[in-house]
Amino acid sequence: MEKKIKDYLLGLARATIAEALSIEGQDFPKKPAAEAVALSEKRGVFVTLEIFGQLRGCIGNISPVYPLEEAVRRNALNAAFDDPRFMPLAGEEFKDVEIEISVLTVPKKLKYGSVEELLKKLQPLKDGVILKKGYHEATYLPQVWEDLSDKEAFLSSLCTKAGMRSDGWRGSGVEVFTYQAEVFK
Repeated sequence: MEKKIKDYLLGLARATIAEALSIEGQDFPKKPAAEAVALSEKRGVFVTLEIFGQLRGCIGNISPVYPLEEAVRRNALNAAFDDPRFMPLAGEEFKDVEIEISVLTVPKKLKYGSVEELLKKLQPLKDGVILKKGYHEATYLPQVWEDLSDKEAFLSSLCTKAGMRSDGWRGSGVEVFTYQAEVFK
């Protein structure tokens, strides 16, 4: 993705949050005219907010259900105000917010015949992972590998996030999907 699109999307996310907080001086960026097609393409997108290196909100959609531009706006607002792990972002916090956008590829089912094969196929720092079993489902973006670099610990944590036993990934009936992300701040 070109730098001008990344800059536009980051500016769009920041201006969208500022508008919701009634903060003045954060104008919406001018849309790069030649990039209208890329911005209207449906993509999976996550928007992550951090303050002083600490997570402050992260919401997104894995499936490509919204055009890129709309997905960034929606997820910026959701990360700021609707992440159930945090209180809504306050106006006085806005100046310290760092925004990260992850534009995802379409997830693909990972085929594996054993736990060993699953572990061998996962690519830390490259693969985002979706784990599903019945009604349980959770995902980690590729960036989460930075904090959970051990494959078994990564999958165990993902199971816990999904509301399963931590060793649930070792059992039958588990589906694993992987995707990649273009990440920019």
